[in-house]
Amino acid sequence: MTLPEIIEPAAIARTLTAGYDNRALANVDDHVVRMSVMTADYHWHHHPDSDETFLVIDGRLGIDFDDGTIELEEGQMATIPAGRVHRTRPLTARTVNLTFERADAASVAVER
Repeated sequence: MTLPEIIEPAAIARTLTAGYDNRALANVDDHVVRMSVMTADYHWHHHPDSDETFLVIDGRLGIDFDDGTIELEEGQMATIPAGRVHRTRPLTARTVNLTFERADAASVAVER
């Protein structure tokens, strides 16, 4: 039996420079843990078949909805229910977030 892989999200985040970069870090049963690094807004969308949880590990993250915005500080998290239209955007120059969702979750873009 081999030992589990050690993953260092902070080290990976330091290597990412795109306006938006989202990559899978680990699979847990039927879910995936992703890390997104953002310096630009992500488009409006929803996931019809999966909740999506965001945990901010660096910076501040805004999550916009049709009826308002929540702002997450470093160390805070929130879960967006399946089907809820939203978009994410950095409230600081850069934000690093972990996201948790079903591995096969669909993402449907929404025109605004």
